[in-house]
Amino acid sequence: MVQLVRLATRRLIVLPFMILGITLLVFFVLQFAPTDPATNALGESASPAAKEAWRAANGYNDPLILRYFAFLGQLVRFNLGNTVPPAQPVGKLIAAAFPLTLELTFLGLIIAVVVAAVFGVAAALYRDRWPDQVIRVVSIAGFAVPSFWLAILLIQQFALKVPWFPTGGYVPLGDSPAGWLQSMFLPATALAVPVAASLTRVVRTSMVEELDRDYVRTAIGSGLPRSVVIGRNVFRNALITPLTVLGLRVGYLLGGAIVIEVIFNLPGMGQLILNGVTAGDTNLVQGVTITIAFTFVIVNTIVDLLYLVVNPRIRTV
Repeated sequence: MVQLVRLATRRLIVLPFMILGITLLVFFVLQFAPTDPATNALGESASPAAKEAWRAANGYNDPLILRYFAFLGQLVRFNLGNTVPPAQPVGKLIAAAFPLTLELTFLGLIIAVVVAAVFGVAAALYRDRWPDQVIRVVSIAGFAVPSFWLAILLIQQFALKVPWFPTGGYVPLGDSPAGWLQSMFLPATALAVPVAASLTRVVRTSMVEELDRDYVRTAIGSGLPRSVVIGRNVFRNALITPLTVLGLRVGYLLGGAIVIEVIFNLPGMGQLILNGVTAGDTNLVQGVTITIAFTFVIVNTIVDLLYLVVNPRIRTV
């Protein structure tokens, strides 16, 4: 237990430095954006003198490093600035949009994990037989399908030709759980298919490796039921590699959710960043990017901690 706490503490200590690196990268990259914040704030008709006075008043004439520390100071107070006129707090917009993106991401994650666990285990148990061959072909095809193309295909087939689901829009979970699931199912499915396909192959490979180990043959030979050995030992030991891939795939799901939201007209972070890029709104793009990046880092840290719980062997590293 002491070793587990020590390793968890070590990973948590690294977390603030990773977050600091993200803020540094995002801030300096966006300083080279071709938009002029003074023009965005005052409008095209503002005089050069008025624009220069606005830059001086808002610190844009300060050295870049001072502006970065000023940005950090605002960030620790959860102040992400305002959008271009009509000015609105960026933090307020993100607080309204981010829950939808999280809902879409984690619904897609649940679909991907369930599908991968079922088909990955089935492929391993029926290794080199026809179920395994079919699952392999389907998983390769699913991994090769882009989410945005699949989203358009799902709209054509299940929203236009057969109107089982809406073509877009969002129903809050609190208003109608059934309506929420109906509005989120197609976007989540489009997001989950490539992840489920890649995870299926990883689960199959990991399960096959565990099934070939000596302890499995010994346990079954000693009289333990095969289902008990697989459920209690093999599956748990085979989780490590899929967990590693899953942690990396959360970033893919978050990034993919932004694109899928635009296709299905969902008022999430995708719509925000599209609005920010279209309007040249640096504060909005910066706020959305940092929020997504922070979420990715935190989720991967949680996955790292799960490694320690699932596989005690890692605690000796």
